[in-house]
Amino acid sequence: MSAIDIDQVSKRYGAVNVISDLSLKVQSGEFVAFLGPSGCGKSTLLRMIAGLERVDGGRISIGGERVDQLPPGARGVAMVFQHYALYPHMNIYDNMAFGLRNIALPAAEVDRRVREAARILEIEGLLERKPGQLSGGQRQRVAIGRALVKSPKAYLFDEPLSNLDAALRVRTRIELARLHQQFRATTIFVTHDQVEAMTLAERIVVMNARKVEQVGSPMEVYSRPASEFVARFVGSPAMNFLPVTISDRGGFAAARLGEGSDIVTRVPVNAPPQGAKLRLGLRAEAIRADPEGSLTGQIEVVERLGDRTHLYVRLKDGSSIVAEDKGLSDAATGAEARFRVDPEAAHLFDETGRAFHAA
Repeated sequence: MSAIDIDQVSKRYGAVNVISDLSLKVQSGEFVAFLGPSGCGKSTLLRMIAGLERVDGGRISIGGERVDQLPPGARGVAMVFQHYALYPHMNIYDNMAFGLRNIALPAAEVDRRVREAARILEIEGLLERKPGQLSGGQRQRVAIGRALVKSPKAYLFDEPLSNLDAALRVRTRIELARLHQQFRATTIFVTHDQVEAMTLAERIVVMNARKVEQVGSPMEVYSRPASEFVARFVGSPAMNFLPVTISDRGGFAAARLGEGSDIVTRVPVNAPPQGAKLRLGLRAEAIRADPEGSLTGQIEVVERLGDRTHLYVRLKDGSSIVAEDKGLSDAATGAEARFRVDPEAAHLFDETGRAFHAA
């Protein structure tokens, strides 16, 4: 497998800049997810790597070879699309063999590759069927198999699970993870689903408004988001944000909430710019129901999830937060409750959205 180098790549549609001077390196054998909302540029970037979109500036290299001026078939990549793109008149065997026959691979080698991919994906019994006779999950496995038989330099996945129901998404996600562990293939996976990115990728590239917000491991992105956008987009429920004023408490920022409570964070007090309007960021698991806690509010909604319970709480100043309690919680709608805040998990954000974390 081969590394993918994206060097100051730009893409324009007329006067509109879709991507501007974006640089990124995907290591050989790495699984990277492009994560972001619709319109952020993630699929456009993937299509430029595949050769389905023209690069207007910069360069793309795969395995040390510049490819942005090569046609798609000469780049050594295999792409799996959201909508499968199977030939309805061909059986599954012929769908998987089609690309190999086009490059005049010997029939014995075509047969070996198709049957080996079918064995790995557990679709050996489907090879004589037509796509219309398969379920959505089976068709997606065929699309993955068609990419697998090519033995490419890199695999490119464009939201391949979005058309599957919830159960099939989980199963197919596990299959993809297993395949990557088996083959250690260089893989780029485009998704708007944070769960897919968090569970599959070794690194996540979070994109927003046609630029990269953060690149990091799943837990780096989750626990130390680079911006307010990342903190809101990654994690469910989204991070809580509360306007605060800060003071110095032993070198750390003590954040005063609107209702008067002080939360002594582990963020250095001199990290945010002086005089900046700041917001305190707390994930739900950092706000735990505790009779001895210093934060008080009224429970408006109780969301029971089995292993944990989310509490939607209105604080005294009218602001809202989502807190967490144990699975077998006795919390009740309308009740007053107290909460304990984990200072190690507190973040501060300035008015530009820049994040400041515990030292």
